[in-house]
Amino acid sequence: MNYVNHITELIGNTPLVKLNNITKNIKANILVKLESFNPGHSIKDRIGISMIQDAEKKGLLKKGSVIIESTSGNTGMGLALGAIKKGYKMIVTMPDKMSSEKIDILKAIGAEVIITPTNVEPEDPRSYYSVARNLEKKIKNSFYVNQYDNLSNRKTHYEKTGPEIWEQTNGKITHLIAGVGTGGTITGCAMFLKKKKKNIKIWGIDTYGSVYKKFHETGIFDKNEIYSYTTEGIGEDIIPKNVDFKYIDHFEKVTDKNAAVMTRRLAKEEGILAGNSSGAAIAGLVQLKGKLKETDNVVIIIPDHGSRYLAKIYNDTWMKTQKFI
Repeated sequence: MNYVNHITELIGNTPLVKLNNITKNIKANILVKLESFNPGHSIKDRIGISMIQDAEKKGLLKKGSVIIESTSGNTGMGLALGAIKKGYKMIVTMPDKMSSEKIDILKAIGAEVIITPTNVEPEDPRSYYSVARNLEKKIKNSFYVNQYDNLSNRKTHYEKTGPEIWEQTNGKITHLIAGVGTGGTITGCAMFLKKKKKNIKIWGIDTYGSVYKKFHETGIFDKNEIYSYTTEGIGEDIIPKNVDFKYIDHFEKVTDKNAAVMTRRLAKEEGILAGNSSGAAIAGLVQLKGKLKETDNVVIIIPDHGSRYLAKIYNDTWMKTQKFI
């Protein structure tokens, strides 16, 4: 009989798919890595189980422990799958801008969800970072995972995702494009890929309202760059330890509107139902197409599935309210 012993054993080895219609005017071979093929339908499944296993090795998680995480949703899902396997309780804190589907899915698989305000400073006691840290102090035998500064995050992508991309492209990849949230995906993949081929270009996708692009180009952390935005899963108002800027060649900012509209196009023109950080990555590609040539092989990370955004990106009323359509 051909089966696995637990759902988490299906994590990884996600497919690479060529784009055809959106990219017909781009002089390069454009491939997308569909991380929605993970069992929890996002790339964060990879780091969820890895961060739990690494915490167990360090003695930070033991029998009866409570896992606490601040998340935009997908890392909470990845951790919750690991918590089910290992028998831990899971508590997640999330900003109130996140989709209702993410909240409902987390509750469905047994996580306790605490919603916090989006429009507050990271140090504010109401922020989802601060609420998670305070919960760790209050709850006995608990562990705050902290995907932003937990280097198991990028290590997972160095050991697994980067090598997968290298093997799938037979080493012919010339560019990697990925949205930058915690920075673990892009940094981990870049560390591996640049070790294999130094001249690979790594392009990070940022959003307006985030500090990354200016910080990368000037070294200045400009608080005036920080304001609320609707694109989920990319951009930050902090500099996580998982981001190593020396591995990233360029940051490209994409507007909320362009990200949302391109997410819709990805579904309609390519049959790929994805989240709106995926639309941001494709929109970033289009903005940067002048830097590409016919012999280039570009891989774009598609982090999650569009089913988590049905009430937002794929809802005409919401899109019209935001003036995106």
